[in-house]
Amino acid sequence: MDVLKIVWTLTAVKQRNYIFEYWNERNKSKIYSQKLNFKIKERIGLLKTNPNLGIKTDFKETRAISLGHFSVFYKRIDSNIYITAFWDNRQNPEKLIKFLKNSK
Repeated sequence: MDVLKIVWTLTAVKQRNYIFEYWNERNKSKIYSQKLNFKIKERIGLLKTNPNLGIKTDFKETRAISLGHFSVFYKRIDSNIYITAFWDNRQNPEKLIKFLKNSK
């Protein structure tokens, strides 16, 4: 079996970084963001061996894995797993739908 490569889309990177910045400012510390980043890497690492781990969504070929208050949306295309969105589930879901409709 080929090793799957994880590729973050620019949108997902921006969303993740925005969330990190928010928590860094709110907590006046980077500790929470560092812990969250570790959890993200750990969970996404599981996708390399089990790309069907996430639940199917209403969007074509898109799956989601949960990290508590956060969700990671992704698609598998050939030997790549594209992270299309990183979402704080406490945000307005209409905003998420817009991101997912525009993701490739």
